[in-house]
Amino acid sequence: PPPFDPTTLSQQNNDTSSTMPDLFLQNNQGQYSSVLRRYSDFLWLYERLHKQRAGAIVPPLPEKQAVSRFSPEFVEERRCALERFLRRVICHPELMDCEALGVFLRADDVTFQHAKNVSKSGGDKRGSAGNNIIGGDGGSFGGGDSMHSSAHLAGAGAFNLTPQKTAGIKKWFSEAKTTLSNDLVSSPDDDLFDEIERYIESLNIQMKRVSNQASGLVRKSKEIANGLFEFGLAFHQLGQSEGEVLGKKLQLVGSTADTLSGLSAQHADAEWKKLEEPFKDYLKMIHAVKLALGRRHDKRVSYTALLHEIQTREVNLHRLRMSPGREGQAYSTEMSIQRYQAAAEVAREDYAECSQRVLREVDRFKREKAEEMKMVVLEFITLEIELNRSMEKIWGELVPQLEEGSVAVGGGGSDASSSVAAASSSAQQATMVNLPPMPATSQPTYSNIPVASDPMMESSIQYRDNNIVGMGM
Repeated sequence: PPPFDPTTLSQQNNDTSSTMPDLFLQNNQGQYSSVLRRYSDFLWLYERLHKQRAGAIVPPLPEKQAVSRFSPEFVEERRCALERFLRRVICHPELMDCEALGVFLRADDVTFQHAKNVSKSGGDKRGSAGNNIIGGDGGSFGGGDSMHSSAHLAGAGAFNLTPQKTAGIKKWFSEAKTTLSNDLVSSPDDDLFDEIERYIESLNIQMKRVSNQASGLVRKSKEIANGLFEFGLAFHQLGQSEGEVLGKKLQLVGSTADTLSGLSAQHADAEWKKLEEPFKDYLKMIHAVKLALGRRHDKRVSYTALLHEIQTREVNLHRLRMSPGREGQAYSTEMSIQRYQAAAEVAREDYAECSQRVLREVDRFKREKAEEMKMVVLEFITLEIELNRSMEKIWGELVPQLEEGSVAVGGGGSDASSSVAAASSSAQQATMVNLPPMPATSQPTYSNIPVASDPMMESSIQYRDNNIVGMGM
């Protein structure tokens, strides 16, 4: 992406955080830096925020994409998503003063690359202190094997599923065993955290349902736009096959439908931006809450694993003291127990700090997301009202245009109408002339005798009166 300019954060069009103050700029007046950062650098920042602020709800990063990564549309969309992530981090009360964020925003290329290399080698200050406490004691988790000095036992967070060193494998095995045994250390807030987990899981299920329905609504809006386009095209073609007056009015209907099609397409795009995307982002934030709860669980597992290790070593120390000639091993085990106790104290503080941070974050999540959800619903309602008003206005303007003048059936204009009316009048008169005259008296008459004065009667059909005497067959 292009260089990031923190002074332009408040000037960018960002619907999700346009009302948030730029706390970083307020606390760092007059400081400005221009740096180039790749997506992998943002990913490094994301991971460091999780490590340095365990339990915080870290905003989600945009997902990776394997195809069309260099198209202008994708590059612009990715830039906006990364800027939204960075804005959220800067305005985050738990993350805004994080060391990794300062390095990300200000460090030059050499310094930033060095920071990334240090973090890969496990250079976290607090974690390194814990490693120095535990390392080099000559003991191990399972027995008498030597332990490497880089064992990550103090506040390790999520365990590494692919440990590269022997100490890492031992630590991973100990924490995995602790997790499977489900014999974790308890705290007064366990019931509260269980309730939070149930709430988040239920919220996730409901939001998935709402998000699917929102996606379906946007899809239906696009289908309506396409349907109006096809409807307008059909009326245009029908108008071209008709006469002048009727054809023009049919084409007018087609043009109106085409206008409504474009309006519906714009409405579908607005629904995607203001309804579907916010709900998808909400699902990502729910996942971020789950990750924060998972960090607390990892801290709990690490602390419990250290307590179990201390208990195991104390039993081993008691056995060594009861065995003659093993005073050296007993002394080494006793020193390792002291180091493990110090590491356990660090892990306990990490666990307590992480728990309190999760509680603060969940409370903030509920407050902020409730307000954001309210704004999303209100914007959607306003959007629908504006669409219906616009469509009603367009249809309303069409009605008077269709009612102007008379529409002839079959084409031909007013002349054709006059000809049809004249032909109808002539046919009516001819029918009246061809009717036989009514007899003047009640005496029998010969109705089959033509009247010479009326030449039209000569070709008329005559009927014999069967009631005349002597005329029967």
